[in-house]
Amino acid sequence: MVSKFPAKATAAFCLITAGCFSSQANLLPFSDSPVSQGILRSSRAICTVAITVADYKYSLYGLPNDCDEYRRLLSEVHLRSAKRLLKLCEINKGFYVKAGQFVSSLRQIPKEYSLTLSSLQDQVVPYDFKVIKEVLVSNLGQDPSELFFRNLGFGGWSQNSPRQFLWSLDLTTNQVLTMQFCHGHKVDDVVFLKGMKINPEKVAKKLLEVFAEMIFVHGFLHGDPHPGNILVSIEGQGGFSLVLLDHGICKKLDEVFRLEYCQLWKALILLDSRKIQHLAERFGVGKYYRYLPIIFSGRTIDSKSGIGKGMLVEEQKKLKQHLKALKMEDISSFMESLPSNFLIILRTDELLRSTVSKLGASKWVRLLTYGKYASLGLSPKSNPCSGLTSFALYTRLIGNIEYILLRLTIGVMNLVLWMEKLKRCLNKFYGKMSAAGKGMSTLFFNIYFKM
Repeated sequence: MVSKFPAKATAAFCLITAGCFSSQANLLPFSDSPVSQGILRSSRAICTVAITVADYKYSLYGLPNDCDEYRRLLSEVHLRSAKRLLKLCEINKGFYVKAGQFVSSLRQIPKEYSLTLSSLQDQVVPYDFKVIKEVLVSNLGQDPSELFFRNLGFGGWSQNSPRQFLWSLDLTTNQVLTMQFCHGHKVDDVVFLKGMKINPEKVAKKLLEVFAEMIFVHGFLHGDPHPGNILVSIEGQGGFSLVLLDHGICKKLDEVFRLEYCQLWKALILLDSRKIQHLAERFGVGKYYRYLPIIFSGRTIDSKSGIGKGMLVEEQKKLKQHLKALKMEDISSFMESLPSNFLIILRTDELLRSTVSKLGASKWVRLLTYGKYASLGLSPKSNPCSGLTSFALYTRLIGNIEYILLRLTIGVMNLVLWMEKLKRCLNKFYGKMSAAGKGMSTLFFNIYFKM
């Protein structure tokens, strides 16, 4: 355990850190060059990390991990550190804000971090409007108040008028994108949802369906689905719709990749190890195929537990041994081998899992939803220009039949696993009863002969 820092050493550390920061800021006070700004931003980040590490080591020294004082101080350090990171992200902007948004959505981090950094999702400190106004005027040729705040005059429109988008290409340039303003609340605002009589689990299921259809069926990927980019818009009593914002990280998946990703998910749900290994080789990570079920479904490739039910204790121990054998080179090799599509999908999936977990939905719901749309994604597609509605219905029917067969297969697998578990319990019970019976027989035998 690290010894407590002497007061003089602590003061010296703080002075050195502050001195580094101040000198860096003074060296580059008026420079807007990318290199200068990069050095300044990196200096802030290094100083923040150094202070945070020192705070943890200094504040928690000498306290046992299981005492109340340790837990209280740990919570305080978490909160202080989260506020430092928030300030760093707000000052450095850009990539740091994106990183903060991602971290705030993770399920594994302490609540002090997630609550503090969540403000980066929809409350980032905006740029000075004077700067924004200059860009708007230079691109659009008019004052924003003349363009955006005039009466749109929808009152006289007939209800039978053709539907049109509420944004205009005339107000869009290579520097300005004019879009519709959407009302709604963050998707993970459970208190708001319950107050509006909306079941959060229903929202989670709909969210999963939207992204599953987007990825598996249409091959389209929204790469930044943190809660600040997904709104719940109220529609009537207990009704809602989902609004997706910020399409800056979007990607059209290659058709071959889309089909293979659908096949991968069917194999993951059925734990088809041969198929998983084959597809992992197609994705360039054949050496690490056994880790794909862990990453996506939380099960080992030879798991004996039911789908969505996590790992058994024995499986967890075995997994820990495997992970201990991994080296940094292995992790680096795995990440470098993955296609770029796969990396974005991993990020998207982690953000969705975190949001769905906050909304109270189980792993079972997510896995079955993905299995359903993976089946639909593998069914033949109709030509959208052909207008053959009957063929579209046919392909949809085929996909649904495959999904039903998948559900039946999962049900049979779970039944077999349950019967095996029951058999083990009965054998264990029988063994205990046999041992108890032998003990009683021995006792009666001894009593009889003593009499």
